[in-house]
Amino acid sequence: TYYRRTLLIQVFFFFFGLPSLGIQIGAFTAGTLGLTVYTAAFISEAIRAGIHSISKGQMEAARASGLTYIQAMRYVILPQAFRIVIPPLGNQFINLVKNSSILGVIAGMDLMYHADIVASNTLNVFDTYILVGFFYLTITVPLSILVNWLERRLKHA
Repeated sequence: TYYRRTLLIQVFFFFFGLPSLGIQIGAFTAGTLGLTVYTAAFISEAIRAGIHSISKGQMEAARASGLTYIQAMRYVILPQAFRIVIPPLGNQFINLVKNSSILGVIAGMDLMYHADIVASNTLNVFDTYILVGFFYLTITVPLSILVNWLERRLKHA
């Protein structure tokens, strides 16, 4: 609710705000930029939290072993953090698919936009939206299965 409004405001900013500043972009580009900025904030926060969840002693041990900061992050901290952030990253990718329905407000190229057209022309609203829900389910369930598989595989590694 609140977060979807935030996404909608960001998309509107890119679609209506940038042209008022003299930067002309298309509806698809504005939607893509809005969705990218919105999702990037959540992904970066998940990665930051994953990195901070690793004990400071890990970094100290890596640095004491002669690794530079970059090497310590690459070989010690990030592999451990990656295992921790898989579930929230998976959730964000699934949310990205679902949030793409917001782009129908400006771009008119997403699944929900076309469902609205079909529903208004055929007056068979319930069946149309059930079919669209099934399409979203068909997209998100394999993503969820993939994330669960990756999480289990890396847990034992």
